[in-house]
Amino acid sequence: MIVSVPRETYPGERRVALVPGGVTELAKHDCQVKIESGAGIAAGFSDDAYRENGAEVVGDRGALFEAADLLLMVRTPGSNPAEGQADLDRLSGRHTLVGTADPLGNPQVAQQLAERGTTLFAMEMLPRITRAQSMDVLSSMATIAGYKAVLLGAEHLPKMFPMLMTAAGTLTAAKVFVIGAGVAGLQAIASARRLGAVVQAYDVRVAVKEQIESLGARFVEMELPAESAEGEGGYAKQLGEDFYQKQRDLMARVVSQSDVVITTAAIPGKPSPRLITAEAVRGMSAGSVIIDLAAERGGNCELSQPDEIVDENGVTILGPTNLASEVPTHASQMYSRNLTNFSASLICEGKLQLNFDDEVVRETLVAYRGQVTSPKIRELLEMEPLESLPEGSPPIDHLAEK
Repeated sequence: MIVSVPRETYPGERRVALVPGGVTELAKHDCQVKIESGAGIAAGFSDDAYRENGAEVVGDRGALFEAADLLLMVRTPGSNPAEGQADLDRLSGRHTLVGTADPLGNPQVAQQLAERGTTLFAMEMLPRITRAQSMDVLSSMATIAGYKAVLLGAEHLPKMFPMLMTAAGTLTAAKVFVIGAGVAGLQAIASARRLGAVVQAYDVRVAVKEQIESLGARFVEMELPAESAEGEGGYAKQLGEDFYQKQRDLMARVVSQSDVVITTAAIPGKPSPRLITAEAVRGMSAGSVIIDLAAERGGNCELSQPDEIVDENGVTILGPTNLASEVPTHASQMYSRNLTNFSASLICEGKLQLNFDDEVVRETLVAYRGQVTSPKIRELLEMEPLESLPEGSPPIDHLAEK
Protein backbone atom coordinates (compact mmCIF):
# COMPACT_ATOMS: atom_id res chain seq x y z
CA MET A 1 0.00 0.00 0.00
CA ILE A 2 1.22 3.49 -0.89
CA VAL A 3 1.17 6.13 1.84
CA SER A 4 1.74 9.62 0.45
CA VAL A 5 2.70 12.73 2.43
CA PRO A 6 2.22 16.03 0.57
CA ARG A 7 3.95 19.28 1.41
CA GLU A 8 1.64 21.55 3.42
CA THR A 9 0.29 24.54 1.50
CA TYR A 10 -1.51 26.48 4.25
CA PRO A 11 0.17 29.92 4.57
CA GLY A 12 2.84 29.82 7.28
CA GLU A 13 2.39 26.11 8.01
CA ARG A 14 5.79 24.63 8.85
CA ARG A 15 4.75 21.22 10.17
CA VAL A 16 4.87 17.96 8.24
CA ALA A 17 2.49 15.04 8.77
CA LEU A 18 5.19 12.37 8.92
CA VAL A 19 8.76 12.63 10.20
CA PRO A 20 11.50 10.30 8.89
CA GLY A 21 11.13 7.94 11.85
CA GLY A 22 7.46 7.49 10.94
CA VAL A 23 8.50 6.03 7.59
CA THR A 24 10.16 3.15 9.42
CA GLU A 25 7.06 2.63 11.58
CA LEU A 26 4.77 2.40 8.55
CA ALA A 27 7.17 0.01 6.82
CA LYS A 28 6.45 -2.45 9.64
CA HIS A 29 2.88 -2.53 8.35
CA ASP A 30 4.01 -3.28 4.79
CA CYS A 31 3.51 0.29 3.59
CA GLN A 32 5.62 2.12 1.07
CA VAL A 33 5.95 5.85 1.81
CA LYS A 34 6.19 8.57 -0.82
CA ILE A 35 6.79 12.16 0.31
CA GLU A 36 6.73 15.38 -1.67
CA SER A 37 10.12 16.99 -2.05
CA GLY A 38 10.69 19.68 0.56
CA ALA A 39 7.74 18.64 2.71
CA GLY A 40 9.83 18.40 5.88
CA ILE A 41 12.37 21.17 5.31
CA ALA A 42 10.61 23.83 7.40
CA ALA A 43 10.34 21.38 10.29
CA GLY A 44 14.03 20.46 10.09
CA PHE A 45 13.76 17.19 8.13
CA SER A 46 15.64 16.97 4.83
CA ASP A 47 14.68 14.91 1.80
CA ASP A 48 17.79 12.81 2.40
CA ALA A 49 16.61 11.97 5.92
CA TYR A 50 13.42 10.53 4.44
CA ARG A 51 15.36 8.60 1.81
CA GLU A 52 17.62 7.14 4.48
CA ASN A 53 14.53 5.79 6.24
CA GLY A 54 13.17 4.19 3.09
CA ALA A 55 10.82 6.81 1.65
CA GLU A 56 10.66 7.80 -2.00
CA VAL A 57 10.88 11.56 -2.53
CA VAL A 58 8.55 12.76 -5.31
CA GLY A 59 8.88 16.14 -6.98
CA ASP A 60 5.48 16.23 -8.69
CA ARG A 61 2.50 16.83 -6.38
CA GLY A 62 0.01 15.47 -8.91
CA ALA A 63 1.98 12.24 -9.28
CA LEU A 64 2.17 11.93 -5.48
CA PHE A 65 -1.62 12.08 -5.19
CA GLU A 66 -2.13 9.78 -8.16
CA ALA A 67 0.02 7.06 -6.59
CA ALA A 68 -1.51 7.31 -3.12
CA ASP A 69 -3.83 4.91 -1.38
CA LEU A 70 -3.55 6.63 2.01
CA LEU A 71 -2.76 10.35 2.30
CA LEU A 72 -1.43 11.80 5.56
CA MET A 73 -1.70 15.57 5.97
CA VAL A 74 -1.49 18.16 8.71
CA ARG A 75 -4.25 20.19 7.06
CA THR A 76 -6.64 18.49 4.66
CA PRO A 77 -8.71 20.78 2.39
CA GLY A 78 -11.27 21.33 5.15
CA SER A 79 -8.73 23.07 7.38
CA ASN A 80 -6.98 24.72 4.44
CA PRO A 81 -9.98 26.18 2.58
CA ALA A 82 -8.10 28.52 0.24
CA GLU A 83 -4.94 26.69 -0.85
CA GLY A 84 -6.51 23.26 -0.27
CA GLN A 85 -9.03 23.73 -3.08
CA ALA A 86 -6.35 22.80 -5.57
CA ASP A 87 -6.08 19.35 -3.97
CA LEU A 88 -9.80 18.60 -4.19
CA ASP A 89 -9.53 17.88 -7.92
CA ARG A 90 -6.68 15.45 -7.19
CA LEU A 91 -8.81 13.34 -4.83
CA SER A 92 -11.05 10.46 -5.85
CA GLY A 93 -12.72 7.30 -4.57
CA ARG A 94 -9.40 5.47 -4.39
CA HIS A 95 -8.06 7.79 -1.71
CA THR A 96 -8.27 7.63 2.06
CA LEU A 97 -7.38 10.96 3.66
CA VAL A 98 -6.23 11.36 7.28
CA GLY A 99 -5.53 14.68 9.00
CA THR A 100 -7.18 17.70 10.57
CA ALA A 101 -10.23 18.75 8.57
CA ASP A 102 -12.21 21.26 10.68
CA PRO A 103 -15.40 19.26 9.99
CA LEU A 104 -17.41 21.15 12.62
CA GLY A 105 -16.36 24.56 11.33
CA ASN A 106 -16.24 23.76 7.60
CA PRO A 107 -18.56 20.78 7.00
CA GLN A 108 -19.13 21.69 3.34
CA VAL A 109 -15.69 20.39 2.39
CA ALA A 110 -16.52 17.04 4.01
CA GLN A 111 -19.52 16.89 1.69
CA GLN A 112 -17.37 17.77 -1.32
CA LEU A 113 -14.96 14.96 -0.45
CA ALA A 114 -17.85 12.53 -0.01
CA GLU A 115 -19.16 13.46 -3.46
CA ARG A 116 -15.76 12.49 -4.88
CA GLY A 117 -15.95 9.16 -3.09
CA THR A 118 -12.93 9.99 -0.92
CA THR A 119 -12.76 8.41 2.53
CA LEU A 120 -12.01 11.08 5.14
CA PHE A 121 -10.86 10.61 8.72
CA ALA A 122 -10.92 13.90 10.65
CA MET A 123 -8.54 13.71 13.59
CA GLU A 124 -10.49 16.39 15.49
CA MET A 125 -13.33 13.88 15.87
CA LEU A 126 -11.18 11.34 17.72
CA PRO A 127 -13.04 10.14 20.84
CA ARG A 128 -11.58 11.18 24.18
CA ILE A 129 -10.93 7.67 25.50
CA THR A 130 -7.83 6.23 27.13
CA ARG A 131 -6.94 3.99 24.20
CA ALA A 132 -6.93 6.95 21.81
CA GLN A 133 -4.59 9.17 23.82
CA SER A 134 -1.57 8.22 21.70
CA MET A 135 -3.49 9.41 18.60
CA ASP A 136 -4.87 12.66 20.02
CA VAL A 137 -3.54 15.40 17.75
CA LEU A 138 -5.58 18.13 19.47
CA SER A 139 -3.92 17.44 22.81
CA SER A 140 -0.48 17.20 21.24
CA MET A 141 -0.80 20.51 19.45
CA ALA A 142 -2.42 22.17 22.48
CA THR A 143 0.64 21.20 24.52
CA ILE A 144 2.82 23.10 22.06
CA ALA A 145 0.45 26.08 21.98
CA GLY A 146 0.31 26.42 25.76
CA TYR A 147 4.09 26.41 26.01
CA LYS A 148 4.60 28.86 23.15
CA ALA A 149 1.91 31.23 24.47
CA VAL A 150 3.92 31.77 27.64
CA LEU A 151 7.05 32.54 25.64
CA LEU A 152 5.10 35.08 23.58
CA GLY A 153 3.85 36.69 26.75
CA ALA A 154 7.36 36.87 28.16
CA GLU A 155 8.68 38.32 24.90
CA HIS A 156 6.12 41.15 24.75
CA LEU A 157 5.98 41.93 28.48
CA PRO A 158 8.36 44.77 29.43
CA LYS A 159 9.23 42.90 32.63
CA MET A 160 10.93 39.62 33.53
CA PHE A 161 8.85 36.74 34.85
CA PRO A 162 10.82 35.68 37.97
CA MET A 163 11.34 37.58 41.19
CA LEU A 164 14.98 38.63 41.38
CA MET A 165 16.90 40.06 44.33
CA THR A 166 19.78 42.13 42.97
CA ALA A 167 22.18 44.77 44.20
CA ALA A 168 19.99 47.25 42.34
CA GLY A 169 16.91 46.20 44.28
CA THR A 170 14.25 43.51 44.24
CA LEU A 171 12.28 42.83 41.07
CA THR A 172 8.80 41.48 41.74
CA ALA A 173 7.56 38.41 39.88
CA ALA A 174 5.18 38.83 36.96
CA LYS A 175 1.54 37.92 37.56
CA VAL A 176 0.11 35.52 34.98
CA PHE A 177 -3.58 34.63 34.69
CA VAL A 178 -4.56 31.57 32.61
CA ILE A 179 -8.20 31.21 31.58
CA GLY A 180 -9.15 27.66 30.70
CA ALA A 181 -7.39 24.62 32.12
CA GLY A 182 -7.49 22.16 29.28
CA VAL A 183 -4.27 20.78 27.82
CA ALA A 184 -3.10 24.18 26.53
CA GLY A 185 -4.01 25.95 29.77
CA LEU A 186 -2.29 23.42 32.00
CA GLN A 187 0.84 23.56 29.88
CA ALA A 188 0.75 27.37 30.05
CA ILE A 189 0.47 27.22 33.84
CA ALA A 190 3.41 24.83 34.10
CA SER A 191 5.56 26.87 31.70
CA ALA A 192 4.82 30.18 33.42
CA ARG A 193 5.65 28.67 36.79
CA ARG A 194 8.96 27.35 35.45
CA LEU A 195 9.82 30.89 34.38
CA GLY A 196 9.10 32.11 37.90
CA ALA A 197 5.76 33.86 37.50
CA VAL A 198 3.02 33.98 40.11
CA VAL A 199 0.15 32.17 38.38
CA GLN A 200 -3.61 32.16 38.81
CA ALA A 201 -6.00 30.10 36.69
CA TYR A 202 -9.71 29.76 36.12
CA ASP A 203 -11.96 27.14 34.56
CA VAL A 204 -15.70 26.46 34.70
CA ARG A 205 -15.06 22.76 35.36
CA VAL A 206 -14.72 21.94 39.04
CA ALA A 207 -12.72 18.82 38.26
CA VAL A 208 -9.63 20.77 37.13
CA LYS A 209 -9.13 22.71 40.38
CA GLU A 210 -6.87 20.01 41.77
CA GLN A 211 -4.84 19.89 38.55
CA ILE A 212 -4.34 23.66 38.61
CA GLU A 213 -3.21 23.65 42.23
CA SER A 214 -0.91 20.68 41.66
CA LEU A 215 1.06 22.83 39.20
CA GLY A 216 1.56 25.56 41.78
CA ALA A 217 -1.13 27.98 40.59
CA ARG A 218 -4.00 29.45 42.57
CA PHE A 219 -7.48 28.51 41.42
CA VAL A 220 -9.77 31.50 40.97
CA GLU A 221 -13.05 30.58 42.61
CA MET A 222 -16.49 31.37 41.25
CA GLU A 223 -19.90 30.01 42.11
CA LEU A 224 -20.69 27.50 39.41
CA PRO A 225 -24.10 26.82 37.83
CA ALA A 226 -26.19 23.88 38.98
CA GLU A 227 -25.79 22.24 35.57
CA SER A 228 -22.52 20.58 34.73
CA ALA A 229 -20.07 22.79 32.83
CA GLU A 230 -18.30 19.77 31.35
CA GLY A 231 -19.43 18.58 27.96
CA GLU A 232 -18.66 15.60 25.77
CA GLY A 233 -15.05 14.46 25.76
CA GLY A 234 -14.10 16.54 28.80
CA TYR A 235 -14.46 19.86 26.96
CA ALA A 236 -16.26 22.82 28.51
CA LYS A 237 -19.74 23.44 27.12
CA GLN A 238 -21.83 26.54 26.54
CA LEU A 239 -23.77 27.88 29.53
CA GLY A 240 -26.41 30.58 30.02
CA GLU A 241 -25.81 34.30 29.41
CA ASP A 242 -26.43 35.15 33.08
CA PHE A 243 -23.52 32.93 34.03
CA TYR A 244 -21.27 34.44 31.38
CA GLN A 245 -22.03 37.98 32.61
CA LYS A 246 -20.99 37.04 36.16
CA GLN A 247 -17.94 35.36 34.67
CA ARG A 248 -16.96 38.50 32.74
CA ASP A 249 -17.28 40.58 35.90
CA LEU A 250 -14.93 38.21 37.73
CA MET A 251 -12.51 38.16 34.80
CA ALA A 252 -12.38 41.96 34.75
CA ARG A 253 -11.30 42.07 38.40
CA VAL A 254 -8.57 39.46 38.04
CA VAL A 255 -7.39 40.66 34.63
CA SER A 256 -6.85 44.19 35.94
CA GLN A 257 -4.32 42.81 38.45
CA SER A 258 -2.43 40.67 35.91
CA ASP A 259 0.65 41.34 33.79
CA VAL A 260 0.00 38.53 31.32
CA VAL A 261 -3.35 36.92 30.54
CA ILE A 262 -3.49 33.72 28.47
CA THR A 263 -6.96 32.64 27.33
CA THR A 264 -7.61 29.12 26.05
CA ALA A 265 -11.38 28.68 26.46
CA ALA A 266 -12.81 27.00 23.36
CA ILE A 267 -15.89 24.93 22.56
CA PRO A 268 -15.57 22.54 19.57
CA GLY A 269 -17.54 23.79 16.58
CA LYS A 270 -18.86 26.86 18.44
CA PRO A 271 -17.78 30.50 18.75
CA SER A 272 -15.33 31.05 21.60
CA PRO A 273 -16.98 32.43 24.76
CA ARG A 274 -16.39 36.14 25.22
CA LEU A 275 -14.71 36.44 28.63
CA ILE A 276 -12.67 39.65 28.50
CA THR A 277 -14.50 42.81 27.45
CA ALA A 278 -12.94 45.92 25.94
CA GLU A 279 -13.69 47.67 29.23
CA ALA A 280 -11.76 45.00 31.14
CA VAL A 281 -8.77 45.49 28.82
CA ARG A 282 -8.82 49.22 29.50
CA GLY A 283 -8.59 48.43 33.20
CA MET A 284 -5.20 46.74 32.71
CA SER A 285 -1.90 48.51 33.24
CA ALA A 286 0.04 49.75 30.24
CA GLY A 287 2.60 47.14 29.20
CA SER A 288 0.31 44.22 30.04
CA VAL A 289 -0.14 41.42 27.51
CA ILE A 290 -3.07 39.21 26.46
CA ILE A 291 -2.46 36.04 24.44
CA ASP A 292 -5.81 34.85 23.06
CA LEU A 293 -5.50 31.25 21.89
CA ALA A 294 -9.20 31.21 20.98
CA ALA A 295 -8.90 34.04 18.44
CA GLU A 296 -9.59 31.77 15.46
CA ARG A 297 -13.19 31.22 16.64
CA GLY A 298 -13.89 34.83 17.55
CA GLY A 299 -11.68 35.10 20.61
CA ASN A 300 -12.11 35.11 24.37
CA CYS A 301 -11.12 38.79 24.33
CA GLU A 302 -13.43 41.29 22.64
CA LEU A 303 -10.52 43.17 21.06
CA SER A 304 -8.40 40.28 19.77
CA GLN A 305 -7.95 39.75 16.03
CA PRO A 306 -6.77 36.47 14.45
CA ASP A 307 -3.03 36.54 13.75
CA GLU A 308 -2.74 40.24 14.54
CA ILE A 309 -1.19 42.33 17.31
CA VAL A 310 -3.57 44.94 18.72
CA ASP A 311 -2.46 47.81 20.96
CA GLU A 312 -5.19 49.14 23.25
CA ASN A 313 -3.98 51.97 25.48
CA GLY A 314 -0.61 50.28 25.91
CA VAL A 315 -2.01 46.76 26.39
CA THR A 316 -0.73 44.33 23.76
CA ILE A 317 -3.27 41.76 22.52
CA LEU A 318 -2.11 38.85 20.37
CA GLY A 319 -4.42 36.40 18.59
CA PRO A 320 -2.18 33.61 17.24
CA THR A 321 -4.05 30.81 15.46
CA ASN A 322 -1.26 28.33 14.66
CA LEU A 323 1.29 28.36 17.46
CA ALA A 324 2.13 24.69 16.95
CA SER A 325 3.68 25.67 13.62
CA GLU A 326 6.05 27.99 15.50
CA VAL A 327 7.70 24.92 17.08
CA PRO A 328 7.65 22.77 13.94
CA THR A 329 10.20 20.10 14.79
CA HIS A 330 8.63 18.84 18.00
CA ALA A 331 5.11 19.59 16.79
CA SER A 332 5.76 17.42 13.72
CA GLN A 333 7.26 14.65 15.83
CA MET A 334 4.18 14.54 18.04
CA TYR A 335 1.74 14.83 15.15
CA SER A 336 3.56 12.14 13.20
CA ARG A 337 3.40 9.75 16.15
CA ASN A 338 -0.33 10.44 16.52
CA LEU A 339 -0.93 9.69 12.83
CA THR A 340 1.22 6.57 12.67
CA ASN A 341 -0.60 5.17 15.70
CA PHE A 342 -3.95 5.97 14.10
CA SER A 343 -2.90 4.57 10.72
CA ALA A 344 -1.94 1.31 12.40
CA SER A 345 -5.60 0.91 13.38
CA LEU A 346 -6.59 1.10 9.70
CA ILE A 347 -3.97 -1.19 8.19
CA CYS A 348 -3.77 -4.97 8.23
CA GLU A 349 -1.12 -6.82 6.23
CA GLY A 350 -0.44 -3.82 4.04
CA LYS A 351 -4.08 -3.14 3.20
CA LEU A 352 -6.73 -0.82 4.52
CA GLN A 353 -9.14 -2.78 6.69
CA LEU A 354 -11.68 -0.41 8.28
CA ASN A 355 -13.07 -2.03 11.41
CA PHE A 356 -16.23 -0.10 12.27
CA ASP A 357 -16.62 -2.01 15.51
CA ASP A 358 -13.61 0.01 16.66
CA GLU A 359 -14.83 3.24 18.30
CA VAL A 360 -11.68 5.09 17.29
CA VAL A 361 -12.18 4.29 13.60
CA ARG A 362 -15.95 4.74 13.65
CA GLU A 363 -16.11 8.10 15.40
CA THR A 364 -13.28 9.65 13.39
CA LEU A 365 -14.78 8.68 10.03
CA VAL A 366 -16.50 11.62 8.33
CA ALA A 367 -16.92 10.55 4.69
CA TYR A 368 -17.09 7.05 3.20
CA ARG A 369 -18.23 5.63 -0.14
CA GLY A 370 -20.02 8.72 -1.33
CA GLN A 371 -21.73 9.58 1.94
CA VAL A 372 -21.09 11.96 4.81
CA THR A 373 -21.23 9.33 7.54
CA SER A 374 -20.78 11.36 10.74
CA PRO A 375 -24.17 12.11 12.35
CA LYS A 376 -22.77 15.37 13.77
CA ILE A 377 -21.62 16.61 10.39
CA ARG A 378 -24.84 15.52 8.66
CA GLU A 379 -26.78 17.56 11.20
CA LEU A 380 -24.64 20.64 10.52
CA LEU A 381 -25.26 20.17 6.80
CA GLU A 382 -29.00 19.83 7.47
CA MET A 383 -28.92 16.36 5.94
CA GLU A 384 -31.32 13.61 6.93
CA PRO A 385 -29.88 10.82 9.11
CA LEU A 386 -28.56 7.90 7.09
CA GLU A 387 -31.12 5.13 6.73
CA SER A 388 -28.72 2.79 5.00
CA LEU A 389 -25.07 2.72 4.03
CA PRO A 390 -23.51 2.01 0.66
CA GLU A 391 -23.19 -1.63 -0.31
CA GLY A 392 -20.32 -3.29 1.48
CA SER A 393 -20.37 -0.81 4.34
CA PRO A 394 -20.96 -1.85 7.95
CA PRO A 395 -24.52 -1.84 9.35
CA ILE A 396 -25.88 1.60 10.17
CA ASP A 397 -25.92 0.96 13.92
CA HIS A 398 -22.14 0.85 13.88
CA LEU A 399 -22.12 4.52 12.85
CA ALA A 400 -24.70 5.74 15.36
CA GLU A 401 -23.49 8.14 18.05
CA LYS A 402 -23.12 6.77 21.53
